[in-house]
Amino acid sequence: MTDTSFAYVRNEMLGEQPAPSTSKGLVGWLRQNLFSDIPNSIMTIVGILFLAWFLPPIFNFLVTHAVFPWSVDNTVEACRTEEAGACWIYVVDRFNFFIYGFYPSESYWRVNICFLLGIVTLVPLLWPDLPHKGLSAIGFFVVMPVATFFLLNGGVFGLTEVPTEKWGGLTITLIIATVGIVASLPIGIVLALGRRSHMPFVKYVCIAFIELWRAVPLITVLFMASIMLPLFLPEGTTIDKLLRALVGVSLFSAAYMAEVVRGGLQALPKGQYEAADALGLNYFKAMYLVILPQALKHVIPGIVNSFISLFKDTSLVSIVGLFDLLNTVQATTAQVEWKSPHQATTGYLFAAAMFWVFCFGMSRYSMYMERRLNTGHKE
Repeated sequence: MTDTSFAYVRNEMLGEQPAPSTSKGLVGWLRQNLFSDIPNSIMTIVGILFLAWFLPPIFNFLVTHAVFPWSVDNTVEACRTEEAGACWIYVVDRFNFFIYGFYPSESYWRVNICFLLGIVTLVPLLWPDLPHKGLSAIGFFVVMPVATFFLLNGGVFGLTEVPTEKWGGLTITLIIATVGIVASLPIGIVLALGRRSHMPFVKYVCIAFIELWRAVPLITVLFMASIMLPLFLPEGTTIDKLLRALVGVSLFSAAYMAEVVRGGLQALPKGQYEAADALGLNYFKAMYLVILPQALKHVIPGIVNSFISLFKDTSLVSIVGLFDLLNTVQATTAQVEWKSPHQATTGYLFAAAMFWVFCFGMSRYSMYMERRLNTGHKE
């Protein structure tokens, strides 16, 4: 019987072969992310059909049928027709009111300088690779607040005094959000450390403060700060309405921030505290050099979430008579000269877009810092 089997042995290695066309490029990405299996494919098709139904009317309202300043017929009458979409000429006409509120138009340059000063001092502080962080911190936390107060309030250096009742729009929103964010983080850290203190008096005072402020809604805090607080002060004592709102928002946010930071402190293993003790560090050095850097890194998403929530909650100050961005938009919807079917919708879309820009920017920066500070072992 003859054996017909044979073997083939390759003498040379094959060269690198290109990847299959279905596993690279756009096709490969689609197969991996959108059509990897039957349920994923069904959800992708459903999502495409939903977008095909949802996006065209939105695009027509915002762009195709919208009335822009450069449109041929860019008058309010064009916004009042049945087929008209978003009335962007109304937003452009009232843009200064949305940004500055009732601030005198001849003094807009003072607000613009404050905006520019905030950007110039904040960007170097948020840029991790830039040196001289100490100078950047002094510029943002010391120079910028002082300069902003004197520029906006006036009354010195020949500047006309502008009371806070005339501040408004995006300006007041950014002031409340910035002060609340800057003040709530250090206060929250102190409260979190105090709640974990071994001294009963400090511990229970911090617990009482945190639970008291977290037990009431922000709207109640603002009412208390604006209406009821003057009742407890000596007769004739007045506190600026904006200052009351700033204090109320800062303390309210600090109580929530304290719980976020406390979660980070509790997430650290006991060995980190023992390591700080083994190095001979006292309590303050151990917290500053060992514990807090790790704890805050773990709770970056929670901290930024609190910041975003605070930024959006600034719209509640309208109930105490402050004209923030949302309140200025709402005030203009009653103006007869710009009355149209989609006037209010367009104004609220503009306000929503402004809030989205700032909140989305904060969320993306937090993700960047998470990746940069991720020094653990990745799987």
